[in-house]
Amino acid sequence: MQATATKLMGRRGDSVLFEDVGFALSRGEALVITGPNGAGKSTLLRILAGLLPADSGAFSLTGDDGAELPVPDFAHYLGHRNAMKRELRVSENLSFWKGFQHGGSGEGLSVDAAIDAVELTGVAHLPFGYLSAGQQRRIAL
Repeated sequence: MQATATKLMGRRGDSVLFEDVGFALSRGEALVITGPNGAGKSTLLRILAGLLPADSGAFSLTGDDGAELPVPDFAHYLGHRNAMKRELRVSENLSFWKGFQHGGSGEGLSVDAAIDAVELTGVAHLPFGYLSAGQQRRIAL
């Protein structure tokens, strides 16, 4: 798989946050994004995840066979805050987000399989707010 960004530009209102951002990453490579508060780091990540449109430029994912892959199916965004409700059980939170992402199609991992994948078997019945900060981040993945 390869991720390629070409001449990306992001704005907030009339202000240009970044422009001419480009990179190519192959499977196993990483990119470090740094900058001061308000520089556009989160905006760039949201563009890469397909949550915001770029003001110009392009971002694409290609498979090992060279075929273009749909970004929303392969890129996800986990911000600095968990998008989980503290009062709901872990299973209820995950069921909600699975339905939101997959539109009730039944695609993707089951709730129990997702919990097992982050090595937190047995917490499905607990309110999300009861988990430690580290456990919450793992469930939010």
